Amino acid sequence: MAKAIHMMIRVLDLDRSIAFYRTAFGLDVADRFDFDTFTLVYLRNPEADFEVELTLNKGRTEPYSHGEGYGHIAFAVDDLDAEHRRFTAAGLNPNPIKEFHRDGGLMARFFFVQDPDGYKIEVLQRHGRYR
Repeated sequence: MAKAIHMMIRVLDLDRSIAFYRTAFGLDVADRFDFDTFTLVYLRNPEADFEVELTLNKGRTEPYSHGEGYGHIAFAVDDLDAEHRRFTAAGLNPNPIKEFHRDGGLMARFFFVQDPDGYKIEVLQRHGRYR
């Protein structure tokens, strides 16, 4: 059986991206591999083995185009309202909390935030299928 282990995004400023993911989601550097033309940094927290891989292509100065294909990554939290307040206080500029209802019941409560490179991240209240 296959197991998801990481997702990779390209970033322009490793320090800024590491600080964002640490502040927003408590992800810390698990590994860092420096090569001649690029650097890989793997971020994780004790909640899961799944990692966010940051790739810095050395010498790149132009922002990456996300195209029409990239959607988002999602994180589940115990208290969405508290996290929204914390993100706001930390200056991370989260979007307002939204709710999806289906068949008369709550399907999801969530908000989106963008990282320093403009990648969209969904933050979901642990509920139903979002655990």
